[in-house]
Formats: sequence, C-alpha cells, structure tokens
Amino acid sequence: MKTFTLAALAAACTALTGAAAMAQQTSLRIQTHYAPETESGRLAAAYVDNVQTMSNGEIAIEMFYSASVVKPTETFDAAATGILDCDMTGGGYQTGKNPAFQFVGDIMGGYSTPYQQLSWLYYGDGLAAAQELYNTYDMQLVGWWVYGQESFASTKPIAQISDLQNWKFRSPPGMETKIFEKLGASPIVMDFTEIFTALETGIIDGADASGLANNVGLGLYDIAKFANFPGFHSMPSDHLACNKAVWDGMPEHHRRIMSVAMESLALQTALTFEKKNAEAAADLREAGVTLSEWSPEDLQTFRNAAQETWPEFATTPEAEALVESHLAYLQQLGLVQE
Repeated sequence: MKTFTLAALAAACTALTGAAAMAQQTSLRIQTHYAPETESGRLAAAYVDNVQTMSNGEIAIEMFYSASVVKPTETFDAAATGILDCDMTGGGYQTGKNPAFQFVGDIMGGYSTPYQQLSWLYYGDGLAAAQELYNTYDMQLVGWWVYGQESFASTKPIAQISDLQNWKFRSPPGMETKIFEKLGASPIVMDFTEIFTALETGIIDGADASGLANNVGLGLYDIAKFANFPGFHSMPSDHLACNKAVWDGMPEHHRRIMSVAMESLALQTALTFEKKNAEAAADLREAGVTLSEWSPEDLQTFRNAAQETWPEFATTPEAEALVESHLAYLQQLGLVQE
C-alpha cells in the first residue's frame, strides 16, 4: 500500500492551490428587458445558472432584469461602450443604426416556427452574415432564443384584418410600423416598459409586446380583454450579444460554454412556450378574454404586405444581403415560392 508523506501532501496541496489560482475568471454584467416573473425572465435566470455551474464558478454573471440599468433600446450601446458587458434584448431595437438589424431581429411574415428561424441561423449561413453586422458595431452575437409567434393584447376586438383600421397600438421600432400602416393600423413606437401605463390610460388600444404567456406575466390581460392566438405577425429573435473586446478576452472554454448554453436556451425556450402559451390560452378563455384566430385569407394578406415591405426596408448593403439569405433559405424550406 502506498503512503503519502507530509512533504508529498504539502506539494500536492500547493499544486492544487496553484491550479486554482491559474483558473481564469470572467465577470459579466448582462441586461435583459424581461421581468424576472415572466417565462422569458425565468429562462434567462436558468441560462445564468447553467453558465455559472458548467464553468465551475469561473464565469460570474450579474443579471439585470426589466431594463433596470438602461432602456431596452439603449442596452446594445451600453454593452458596446462598457456600461454593461452583454445585451440580452434583441436586434430589432437597433434598426435605427442599420435596417439590417431588422432581419436578424424580426423578419416578420417569414418563418412559421422557432425551429425554422433557428435553422437559418445555424444551418443557413445566417450566423456568419449576422456576425459581420454585429462586429461592425463592436459586438459579438453569441446566440438566439426564439419563443415563437407573438400575440397582441388589445382593448378592442382584433378578430380579423379589418379590425386593424385606425387601431392604435404599441409597436417596436422598425419595419413593423410600415407593414401595419399599409394595413390601416396606427402604430406608435414606445419603450417596452411604457406599455402597461399606455394601455391603462387609453393612449393605445393594444400592444405588440410578447408571446401570450409573457403577456400574462406582464399583466396586460388584466386590462386588455382581447388577443389573437396563435400569433402570426411577429417572431422576434431575442439575442445574447456581448462587447467584442470582452468576448475576445475570454478564454476559449468560457466562450464555448456560453455559446452551447445559448443553444440549450433556444431549445428550452421554444419547447417551454409551446406548452406555456397553450396553458395561458386556456386560462385566458376561462377568465373571459376573447382569443381570435385569423382566417387563412387574412393571414396571407398580412404575409403579402410583410414580404412586399422587406425590400423597401432593406436600404443598406448589409440589409440587402440578409434579405437575400433569408429568401434563399425560405425557398429551400418551401415557405416562399421562387
């Protein structure tokens, strides 16, 4: 039987202590616009826990919810300039910088499921095209999490496309405003955090906020008693994007942990919301909220308006390239005819 001398034991302890000291540490400050009580907020918390656990504590994340440091639209710049390290909102908030961000944030009227949209990113050369755009603004796209089609919250019926006439609703900035203006609605761009008060005071009739389950978490249906389900108009790709200098300075195994954890978050998000949205729909119907499913004809009218708007909004080389990439992949999937 082998025995350890005190000297050998001391040497082993010294080696272990040295290895621990050599372990590289990464500290990140990340902001999301989601409240912690929403499904997306809970999923973001699970992502943080996964990263910290898989890294054995080498990655420490301070997570800020409900846009508590800066507004959602300012999160990207806050990360790029070092106020934060990473942005966990979405590219659609950055269309003012370059309309190309629309086509990594929310293409609208294109893919039908989160799995199709994620497939473009990982298997349709989307990540390389998107990465070039993000790097231009000193940011690194780590990954997407897509919860599926969004549903409106409204104080008026929205059972068919004609109900959009003069319908005032909160819209995110970007291409959505152009599409819905064509359909007769009156989109009003406002911050995500202002939706509840605007609905409560009647400034808007409805809101494009999130998916059905998240809208429940936000309390929107306490005020707005009409919704559409399943959704059709918007399927935003929420992103995790980090300051490129911070990202490049991280050890490779830290970057790999965060990237693979994002792929896990993407799958968990899509699966979670299939279940949670269905549960929310049943609960809302029981609570007296009217849920409307649009006819195939109305849905096609929307898709036509959306797809006609893509080239109108693609006014930069980067945007044109992304539209071409999406169209090629949508054709490959059989979702758009050549």
